[in-house]
Amino acid sequence: MTSPLTEAPTTDSGRWSPRLWGTLLVLCAAMFLDALDVSMVGVALPSIAADLDLSTATLQWIVSGYILGYGGLLLLGGRAADLLGRRRVFLIALAVFALASLLGGLVDSGPLLIASRFVKGLSAAFTAPAGLSIITTTFKEGPQRNRALSIYTTCAATGFSMGLVLSGLLTELSWRWTMLLPAPVALIALAFALRLIPHSSRDDSSGGYDLPGAVTGTSAMLLLVFTVVEAPEAGWASARTLLSFLAAAALLVAFVLIERRSASPWCGSGCCAPARRSGPSSARRRSSARTSPSSSS
Repeated sequence: MTSPLTEAPTTDSGRWSPRLWGTLLVLCAAMFLDALDVSMVGVALPSIAADLDLSTATLQWIVSGYILGYGGLLLLGGRAADLLGRRRVFLIALAVFALASLLGGLVDSGPLLIASRFVKGLSAAFTAPAGLSIITTTFKEGPQRNRALSIYTTCAATGFSMGLVLSGLLTELSWRWTMLLPAPVALIALAFALRLIPHSSRDDSSGGYDLPGAVTGTSAMLLLVFTVVEAPEAGWASARTLLSFLAAAALLVAFVLIERRSASPWCGSGCCAPARRSGPSSARRRSSARTSPSSSS
C-alpha cells in the first residue's frame, strides 16, 4: 500500500495531480457525510417514534443530540487538530463516525440512539475543522485554494440537500437505513484517507496544553448550544432559559480571562490578547522619535 506523503503534491502550473484530487475528494466525502446527517433523520422520525415508542420530547433529541455534539465541540475539534496533528485527528474522528453510524442503526433503545447521534456530532466536530485545515495547508494560497474550498463547501450544501431526499427513500425500507448508510461510505473514505492524506506535524509552539481554557471554552459552547436547542420547548423568556444563557455568558467571560493570562492560550496567542494602548506617553515617544537627530539626518 502506498504510504501517505509528508507534503502535498502541488504543481506550479495549477493542474492538480490525481493524488491531490483524491485528497480533496476524501475531505469532501467527510464533509458531505457531516452535512448529510444533519437532515437525513428528519423524515424518519415518525417511524423511529413508532418503533422505539418514544415521546415527542425524546424524539427531538435524536436531531438535537447531533447538533449539540457538533456545535458544542467544534472549537475543541479545531484546537485538537492543531495540537495533535490534522491527519491523526481526521482519521480517528472519521473512524468514530463510521462506528457510531453502525451502532445507531442497530440499537433498540431511544437513549442509546440519542447517544450514538451525539457521538456522531462529536466526531463531525473534529473532522470538519481538521479537513478544512488540511485543505488550507495542502493547496497553495490563491486560485488553487479558492477552487478547493469552493468544491468543499459545495459538497457540504449538497450533503444537506441529499439528506432530505435520501431520508424519504430509505425510510420506505426502514428508518435504520438512514443511520446505517453513512457507515460504509465513511469506511471507504477512511481507507482512501489512510493512503492520501499527507502527514502533518503537531503544533508544539504553544509549549503545553491549556486545560482550564479547554474546559471553560468547551463547557460554554455546550451549554450555549443546549440552551438554544431547549429554548423553544422551555420558552425563550423562561427562568431556565435565561439562567442558562447567563451561565454560558459567565463561562465565556471566565474563558476569556483565562486565555488572557495563559502562557499557552487554547485559542491561539492573539485571540484574547489585550489591546495595545495608545496613550499620551506613547504619543510623546513617537513624537520624540520623529524629531530626533538620527531620524532627521
